Amino acid sequence: MGLTDNYKLNLIQWYPGHIAKAEKNLKEQLSRVDVVFEVRDARIPLATRHPQIDEWVGNKTRILVLNRLDMIPTQVRSLWMNYFQNRDEEPYFTNAQHGQGVNALAKAAQAAGVELNQRRRDRGMLPRPVRAVVIGFPNVGKSALINRLLGKRVVESAARPGVTRQLRWVRISDQLELLDAPGVIPAKLGNQEAAVKLAICDDIGQASYDNQLVAAALVDLINSLQEQARELLPKSPLYSRYDLDPIPHTGEAYLHVLAEHRHQGDVERTARQLLTDYRKGLLGTMPLELPPT
Repeated sequence: MGLTDNYKLNLIQWYPGHIAKAEKNLKEQLSRVDVVFEVRDARIPLATRHPQIDEWVGNKTRILVLNRLDMIPTQVRSLWMNYFQNRDEEPYFTNAQHGQGVNALAKAAQAAGVELNQRRRDRGMLPRPVRAVVIGFPNVGKSALINRLLGKRVVESAARPGVTRQLRWVRISDQLELLDAPGVIPAKLGNQEAAVKLAICDDIGQASYDNQLVAAALVDLINSLQEQARELLPKSPLYSRYDLDPIPHTGEAYLHVLAEHRHQGDVERTARQLLTDYRKGLLGTMPLELPPT
């Protein structure tokens, strides 16, 4: 049974008005941009790839950022590094909340600026600051990253999707200007397996999904990944946290047993708790995707 079999009648779709408007404005601004920082969630690097990103980037410099490196094991990080390098991409792993990896990112932007201004000088033009845009799904850490690059809090950042509502330029230094864009997601989420992972990781609005179905999918996904790559992942994260073995159960059954075990049979409360525990890292460094082999 596939991860999305339960979702046949519960398709996850989310495309609020502010995102549609932001995407239109973003496309208008892209002609002014030299560099694209594409920010993805390190727990789900494939699910947080926007299908239009290649079209938006065109021949501009793209810097791939995998944020939340603290939420995946070191070995999994190495696998993703190899995966992207084999595709001629150099991923930068960051933890924007704590500033980890941000200096390397700033250097990559500066290097792009040096290259840009050399080309400008060759054409007899004056140098100018490099203009970069930060693009990614909601809640992948774009605003936290900008605040880290700037060294102070200038854009609102919160652990929920949809906080940034408008495009705004932020001057990082004499060499770098950044465009902070609201999270963009496809108008239609055609890949429901990816949509479920977005919901689990809180990278999509809560109004679009059912907590119980998504929490059950999380259990199924953890069981499946543990079976696939036990040596790479935290040992029995659900058993360690709840003292209840998920292996004999489907995700849905586990949720109901856990509800009896912890919350007097309140399945909705249990589902919310399970998702919150995962999002806060209380189930350990548990990725939801491994590189395809």
